[in-house]
Amino acid sequence: MEDKVILLDFYPSMFGMRPRVALAVKGIDYEHREEDKENKCQLLLESNPIYKEIPVLIHNGKPVCGSFVIVEYIDEVWKDKSPTLLPCDPYQRAQARFLADYIDKKVMETGNLIWCEEREEKEAGKKGFVEFMKQMESELGDKPFFGDNGFGFLDVALITYTPWFKTFEICGDFSIQQDYPKLSSWVKKCLEIESVSKSLADPDNVYNFYLTIKEKRGI
Repeated sequence: MEDKVILLDFYPSMFGMRPRVALAVKGIDYEHREEDKENKCQLLLESNPIYKEIPVLIHNGKPVCGSFVIVEYIDEVWKDKSPTLLPCDPYQRAQARFLADYIDKKVMETGNLIWCEEREEKEAGKKGFVEFMKQMESELGDKPFFGDNGFGFLDVALITYTPWFKTFEICGDFSIQQDYPKLSSWVKKCLEIESVSKSLADPDNVYNFYLTIKEKRGI
């Protein structure tokens, strides 16, 4: 029986982009369903009754929730398809999961502060973001990708934040390309992979989405 794969997603979401990237690089055909965050469909509510949030991967009728959980599921179910995203070595796999968790916590924490109107909070966010970017450049080292064997799990984890970098730069008044050349080079290498670049949101659309959110909140 042919696999039936559905992805419940939201275009600007960095979390939704992760399954899109993982499915694309593996060459998995799937049905993409865009969700309305203000009017969630019944399928989403039934598939993720705990959080009621995207992304949700529905594979042959069975839902899988959470961006990293979905990426690992895709890597395991379609392990015969290249690339293998998670390292085979248990220690390296544990380290990749640890750093992926760090990426989410640090970017969300600092990003929310950078978006603040209060100067003190904005400066604290910028300081934290600088620390984060330096740490990730250190983790990357001289490798073209975070994965030792090419584009892998950590690359998926971080690349889906890059469509938001333009918004961070405008709000925080800094330049990622100028300040972090090593990571900028990594972004370019990732975007040279057609399946990756086509799966990511357009930075201009993301910024417009941010402006819409600001307007709705009366900021």
